[in-house]
Amino acid sequence: MLKGNYMFTSESVTEGHPDKVCDQISDAVLDEILKEDPLGRVACETMVTNGLVVIGGEITTETYVDVEGVARKVISDIGYNSSVYGFDAKSCAVISSIHKQSKNIARGVNTGGAGDQGMMFGYACDETPELMPLPIYLAHKLAQRLAEVRKTKVLDYLGPDGKSQVSVEYRDSRPVGVTDIVLSTQHTEKILDKTGEKITRESKDELIETVIKPVLGDWIKGGVKFHINPTGTFLIGGPQADTGLTGRKIVVDTYGGMAPHGGGAFSGKDPTKVDRSAAYMARYIAKNIVAAGLARNCLVQIAYAIGIAEPVSFLVNTYGTGRVADERLTKIARALFPLKPVDIISALNLRKPVYLRTAAYGHFGRDGFAWENTDKAEALKKEALN
Repeated sequence: MLKGNYMFTSESVTEGHPDKVCDQISDAVLDEILKEDPLGRVACETMVTNGLVVIGGEITTETYVDVEGVARKVISDIGYNSSVYGFDAKSCAVISSIHKQSKNIARGVNTGGAGDQGMMFGYACDETPELMPLPIYLAHKLAQRLAEVRKTKVLDYLGPDGKSQVSVEYRDSRPVGVTDIVLSTQHTEKILDKTGEKITRESKDELIETVIKPVLGDWIKGGVKFHINPTGTFLIGGPQADTGLTGRKIVVDTYGGMAPHGGGAFSGKDPTKVDRSAAYMARYIAKNIVAAGLARNCLVQIAYAIGIAEPVSFLVNTYGTGRVADERLTKIARALFPLKPVDIISALNLRKPVYLRTAAYGHFGRDGFAWENTDKAEALKKEALN
């Protein structure tokens, strides 16, 4: 956690961003497998580019999944179902190249060990009711609002691709206001001015009134700068404009840069991969510590060696905001929360097909996921303060 007075910026992207298209396809394949084979091993990677989807990875399962059909449905549900936006679920090519999980990796996982080495982080803070950092929270809300007004045709000229960015001013390490908002959204020619080089002033104002103000509310004060489609136009978007890859928006997926990321991506991975499951557990622990009122900010790190069930290290860091010493919180959390991969899977019920919904607008700070529950807060508080 930074200290003092500073500015901090986070970004989000819509579900139609090429990288997010890939994340959603990979997680949709995972969900389809888990519906019939909860013990399936999945590491599904996707690439999209102009008119083409390539799906690869290592999948070991007892069920069958129509990978091509899954991909086309995801693309269509996002909104790429017309040549108007340069990418069409009906006509794009889909190539699949999938093989089984390596026996060397499977040997360690079969005995309950971690599917890989690595370190995973979880974070929580009291800046929002969801216990998320304010910049990424607002950036996600803006991206979601863009999708909402597009799909409901409130703004019928918007395309699926888009990005948001929010800059927040902090004083004494607390957020006091928003200074800059960047909103870039794909659109049709309908809102171009007479020159054809930029969108109209009226359309910019409409985006501010329809998308930004309903989301930011009281955070908008005098002096906020709005940057709407800064290059002027965004006619060409999605896979037509930019190649997408699974796992390339990991900072968007987590805390917007406010906390570290271990490096491993989430999407397309079954829960035996600690890149995903342990990161969810780390968030669960951090959120419960903050929800218990034991700290204003909390970072949790868990590290594993491949094939070994117990973590090689575990850390709780409250950045000096804790009501008790970090060493004590570390011991209490280590005793209260399960950290073996198989126990994490059971505790958070991670065999359920819930992953497609995580693949856009962040894996954290949203209702409906077990790792967002605060059911351990009272037990933590009782143990720490008695």
